[in-house]
Amino acid sequence: MAAQRLVVIGGDAAGMSAASQARRFRTPDELEIVAFERGHFASYSACGIPYWIGGQVAGRDKLIARTPEEHRARGIDLRMRTEVMEIDPDRGRVRTRDLESGTEEWTGWDRLVIATGARPVRPPIPGIGAPGVHGVQNLDDGQSLLTTLDALGPAGGRRRAVVVGAGYIGVEMAEALLHHGFEVTVLNRGEQPMATLDPDMGRLVHTAMDGLGITTVNRAEVTAVRTGDDGRVRAVATAAAEYPADVVVLGIGVAPETTLARAAGLPTGEYGGLLTDLSMRVRGRDAIWAGGDCVEVLDLVSGRDRHIPLGTHANKHGQIIGANIGGGYGTFPGVVGTAVSKVCDLEIARTGLREKDATAAGLQYVTATVESTSRAGYYPDASVMTVKILAERGTGRLLGLQIVGREGAAKRVDVAAVALTAGMTVERMTMLDLGYAPPFSPVWDPVLVAARKAVRAVTAAG
Repeated sequence: MAAQRLVVIGGDAAGMSAASQARRFRTPDELEIVAFERGHFASYSACGIPYWIGGQVAGRDKLIARTPEEHRARGIDLRMRTEVMEIDPDRGRVRTRDLESGTEEWTGWDRLVIATGARPVRPPIPGIGAPGVHGVQNLDDGQSLLTTLDALGPAGGRRRAVVVGAGYIGVEMAEALLHHGFEVTVLNRGEQPMATLDPDMGRLVHTAMDGLGITTVNRAEVTAVRTGDDGRVRAVATAAAEYPADVVVLGIGVAPETTLARAAGLPTGEYGGLLTDLSMRVRGRDAIWAGGDCVEVLDLVSGRDRHIPLGTHANKHGQIIGANIGGGYGTFPGVVGTAVSKVCDLEIARTGLREKDATAAGLQYVTATVESTSRAGYYPDASVMTVKILAERGTGRLLGLQIVGREGAAKRVDVAAVALTAGMTVERMTMLDLGYAPPFSPVWDPVLVAARKAVRAVTAAG
């Protein structure tokens, strides 16, 4: 019996996890695996790019989990610099173009995995394509930015950087540019930085960034990128002011890259991501799966589909897809929206719903905010953190939690992530048996202190 063929579009986390997992289940005689990647790199950590640029990670290769040669040695025909131009689901084939030679060809498939990731948001403003304006979506982007930073010369003279956007990538890149000796301005069109937090928690991030020497300008809608006589960026303009810049980094966010999928008539959701069932199979298509940043996933708290582009999800999607294609079984039940970040020594974390998410979902809720410390107050180097919790009015069900603090703050969010997944109430949370010793926590962990206050808020609200 001839081997079936699995074609994978995309050579990063979801795509190559799916290919590798399928290979564990099926030999090359049983399943031929062909993967197409349009870039120069495969299986790398995009999340690590700001830390490579900032110097905390010693070199680009540290971010590469597995090289193309290693994938090929494991029986996966990974074709680099090859872009898929068209998906023909009715005839079971894809049209590809070799980006070096320009050669095009059709490749048939019995099973297809779409792992095309996400594309950076680049608003159509004048000058955004000028030299010196950089995104940081992939390793090629990171290398291009480092080349620009090196060309601007060593620290010592006045060098100015503008970061457009104050989400995870924006604040992480602000830190990276500080490490390179730049004066950094962050332009944020929102009310406060970190729109993944409620504004009152984002305000804490703003204050801390100011203290780190980062200038953050809120409600700043970029209208143009100004260039000099040499065509390179020289400033970023908003409706209210102009900010000088030797380099500009875009951290505006990403959108699902589903251009091919939509052209092939595959279903997409409210955020433009592909829609799948629990097995990560594209809805209505028996032989097509999708995973990673190009899909929407179920939010277990709100019950709605959301687009949450994170490498943790992408790797899980790939494992499940590969198992299902290879003859095993797996499902992806959904997410609660957990994410952590940092800028210098400031740690930022969230899980579950923000206030506006709860309102959009039609939920009535109460909130509670507390200040506590990372260690027992008498233990050296205890740092202050702020914890905010959302609970459903009436039932007391945990809806979300946010943390802003220093060392020891961010990973506490994992307790709430587990509680959300389990559908716990804040009252039940107060009795969680968490580890305690003065170097690690106060007697009452900050998350439990917030839960206790939330219980009182639920009771008071009736």
